[in-house]
Order: sequence, then structure tokens, then C-alpha cells
Amino acid sequence: MATMPAGLTLAWRCSSTAGSIHPRWGGDNAAMTSICNIAAALPRLAQAQPDQVAIRCPGRRGRYDVALTYAQLDARSDAIAAGLARHGIGRGTRTVVMVRPTPEFFLLMFALFKAGAVPVLVDPGIDRRALKQCLDEAQPQAFIGIPLALLAKTLLGWACSASVRITTGRWPLLADATLARIEADGAGAGPQLAATDGEDVAAILFTSGSTGVPKGVVYRHRHFVAQIDMLRQAFGITPGGVDFPTFPPFALFDPALGLTSIIPDMDPTRPAQADPRKLHAAIARFGATQLFGSPALMRVLAEYGEALPTLRRVTSAGAPVPPQVVERMLTLLPREAQFWTPYGATECLPVAVIEGRELLTLRARTESGAGTCVGRPVAGNTVRIIAISDAPIADWSQVQEVPPGVVGEITVAGPSATDSYFNRDAQTALAKIRETLPDGSHRIVHRMGDLGWFDDEGRLWFCGRKSQRVVLDAQTTLCTEQVEPIFNTHPQVLRTALVGVGPAGAQQPVLVFELRPGVKANPVEVADELRHIAQGFVHTARIERFLHYPKPFPVDIRHNAKIGREALAVWATQQLQRQGVMR
Repeated sequence: MATMPAGLTLAWRCSSTAGSIHPRWGGDNAAMTSICNIAAALPRLAQAQPDQVAIRCPGRRGRYDVALTYAQLDARSDAIAAGLARHGIGRGTRTVVMVRPTPEFFLLMFALFKAGAVPVLVDPGIDRRALKQCLDEAQPQAFIGIPLALLAKTLLGWACSASVRITTGRWPLLADATLARIEADGAGAGPQLAATDGEDVAAILFTSGSTGVPKGVVYRHRHFVAQIDMLRQAFGITPGGVDFPTFPPFALFDPALGLTSIIPDMDPTRPAQADPRKLHAAIARFGATQLFGSPALMRVLAEYGEALPTLRRVTSAGAPVPPQVVERMLTLLPREAQFWTPYGATECLPVAVIEGRELLTLRARTESGAGTCVGRPVAGNTVRIIAISDAPIADWSQVQEVPPGVVGEITVAGPSATDSYFNRDAQTALAKIRETLPDGSHRIVHRMGDLGWFDDEGRLWFCGRKSQRVVLDAQTTLCTEQVEPIFNTHPQVLRTALVGVGPAGAQQPVLVFELRPGVKANPVEVADELRHIAQGFVHTARIERFLHYPKPFPVDIRHNAKIGREALAVWATQQLQRQGVMR
């Protein structure tokens, strides 16, 4: 496995200086370099290139007449940080942030980092029914949001523990102050930067919870700093580029990478509904050199089919990108451009990466049941495969590793692997393993909750979520990502989902399929054809039930690719009961 380079070790093991918030003395960066905080990059950039645009936002009607230079972003976030302190939001204050990707969002986030506060962010794909539970678990002391969010907090009882309420609106209705008032209160206070240590909690991020109630991932400052270094090295990112992050929170990394962010004119919670004409117009107008988007966003661009000549790096993550989308995107990009599909999760990112051209050379293996290749581990990560188990594993000495070629659970230890979930001890125990290293030190190994295997060339193959595997008996387990691509080759099928019905450990495998829009095929005939395909592969031959789902699959709205297999399993069970096949 890859080892951690010396430069990355320094970034990972940030040290701190004494004090909480202190001024930055002109020209003396000695104190700042010992602070572990992604906001520490701002003053350096503001001093070196004050007039360079850091962030452009669409504004009204996508005019992009709103921009912040590095100097403005640094000075205004300083003022907000000082104002927040006067209103009781300082180092360690857990603060819910419900603000759209406007300039206020970025100013506020950097202000919170500078103040040493702990932003609590909720994934835009989260089930609203689970939102209240997530916010209650976070036990926030402050709540900052748009007026609608403050109204929902009041009416629905969100984050009752938050005693400080701030709105981004013009009037402090249901709030103690407006963000504009906060900034005015802190004006003239001078530079702000909390002397945060690498072990200090930097943020709590709630994932989309595709396999259960969302969990708050605890990010420490060292995790953010490590991610920046790992992304820089993995993708060869150099300062001066123009980023087009269709998932706006990723734009928070851009200042530390020396990039300008162009925030897309779209709803980031519904990438499948993005207008490709608006995306192309912004990319061309500002000469975007790199783009990040979910597989759903990539499908929008691929189907639109217009060339993207300024892009040099495209990255897509969140779910496997269909090979036909990768292939089409590569035809729209310049020959020297790269299309990356990194593998990871909120708890650990990035884990492994693969470039689109290599991925396409392995397409036939994916469509024959090998799984989806996610590439080689990123430098700094130790990725190992262990025997599949649903039980907690307290110590690495209790682990059974499996050899290359054998499917097991993917585990990762590295600088960006997080340690715990906030106020979710049971889930932390299920996902984290303590490992003692040869020098006597300890580290946390994260269980990805994914199944996979290593090939002889050291490439990692993703086979699906552990919780969504279908166990037929003691000898046979089917994995979604090894089964579904086989059937997704059918020209009239949009996508498929492998689900299990019946008791755990003795399930019946069922393949649910969705037809392409506009297809007039007889679902019964398509099911027969899929059944014939199944007979051609050893591990799909036992699938006998094929059910047509008459509506679009339930999916995670942000990725539009994370299929709701749990909901489909319930539906399949009901269908088989109606048919009298099972009780």
C-alpha cells in the first residue's frame, strides 16, 4: 500500500500556538504556519494577490455581477468573525449553517473557521423527516440561516438548543441579528484567526444518509488540511486555475488551492435538472479549467453534447459514473484533459482515483461482473480488505484480512480518515477500528461500509454497499455492483437494482428494472431477455425474479445515482406477495 509522503505528514500533524483569536502581525507568518486551519490561506493570498477574484456567484438572473476578491473575502470574513464573537459565537461554538451558495455563505464559512467555531452542515440530499433528529443530535448553540430556515426552526422546533439566531435576511425577524449587523459590529477589529490545533473539531457534516438516518461526521482541522494536500497531489492541481464546483461546499477548498471559484447557476440539490446552456455559458465566459459534479450532472452535460474546450480536469464522485457517460464526456473534452472518478465518502475522501480512459479499458470486465474499478489508493492512504462482518470490531488485531481477488469490506487508514460520528457511539463502534502501529502509536481505521477487492495490479474494485448485499445462503452472496452492470447493457433498460426479499441469510434475489424514457417495449418480454442474460454468468444464474418498476427509481436527489434499494426491496416484496410467490 502507498505510504505517506513527508510533506503530507507535516500537513497532517498540525501543531497549534497558544491563545484563541489573535491578530496577524504584518509580514510575520511564523505564528500562522503553526495554525492548522484552512482559513489560514486567505491572508496569504490577500497579501500576495489582493485583486484576484476568489469567488463569483450568479446573483440575480445569472448575471455574475457579484464577485469577491481575495482581499475582500479575507477582510470581510475577519469582520464577521469579530462580530460573531461579540454575539457569543467563538471557538468551539457549534453553529448550524443553512445558507444558500451566495457570497454570504462563503464569507460566513470562512468567518466561522477563523473564529474557531464549528459549522454544522447538512447534506442537501438529506430526508427532511430526518433533519430535526440530526440537528437535535448536533446540540448546536447557534443557528445561522436564510429567513425561511429561521421560520422552519421556529415552527418545526429545529435546533432548540441554539440560543443565538442570526439571519442573512435584511430584517432580524425571528433572529437576534442580521449578518449585515454582525459584519458592521466587527468592522475595524482587524485580522482574526483562531489558533486552532489539528485535533480541534472544525465542522460536523451530516451525510445524505442513503442507508439510514444521517450521521454527523466529525471533521477535525487536520482532516481538512490533509484533504487539500491529497487533492492537490492526486490531481496535480496548481494555483491560478478556475474551478466550477457544482457542489458549492467544495469551493471552500479553492482558496487554499489558489483557485478562483465560479458558482454555477443551478440548484445544487437537483443536479439532474440543471440547465446545460447556463452551465456552458458560465464555463465559457470565465474560462473554467476544472469542473466537479455528481454523475447526474455529468449525464446532463454528456447528453447535451456540446464541447467543453476550456476544461482541463473534470472530477465526478458520489456514485459510480456510467461508462457511457465517461466515454461521451471524454469526446467533449480537449485531448489533454483528464476525467477523474475518485472514490471516497464524507468520512474519508479521497480514497482512490482512476482516470476515465483507464476506466473505459476495464468496461468489459465491469459488464461481466467484476464490479467497478475505482483505481489505486491515493498517496497517504492504507487501504485493506477484510472479511465481511456486520459486527463492531474494536481492535485491528481482531481483523481477518483477505487476499487479493477476494471480495471483502474496504477499510482505509490515512490523514483524511475521520475518527467518529457526533453523539452516535454505536455507529462509531461499527465504523471505526483502533490499530496499534509498530512504533506504539495508534490510529483509527475507517470501515467504508463498501465491498470490494484488489486485482493483481493493485487496483481497487467497488462491488456495492455492504448493507445492500443479497445473501442467498452460507456459500453465496451477491453484490449490487457486480450484478447490475451485467443487465444495464440491455438497450431498452435505463438501470437495474438487485434487491433481496425474505429472511436475512436466506434471501431470494430479485432484479428490479427501469425502462428508458419513451421505450414502448413489453416489460414481460424485457424480463425474459434479462432472464436469458442472467444464465450467461455464474453469479447471476440464480436470479429468477425480474420485476418492472413502472416509475423512475427512488434515488438520492443530489447524486441522482444512489438508488434507494431498500425502498425497492419493500416494493418487490409486496409485488411477490400479490403474485402469491411468497408470504
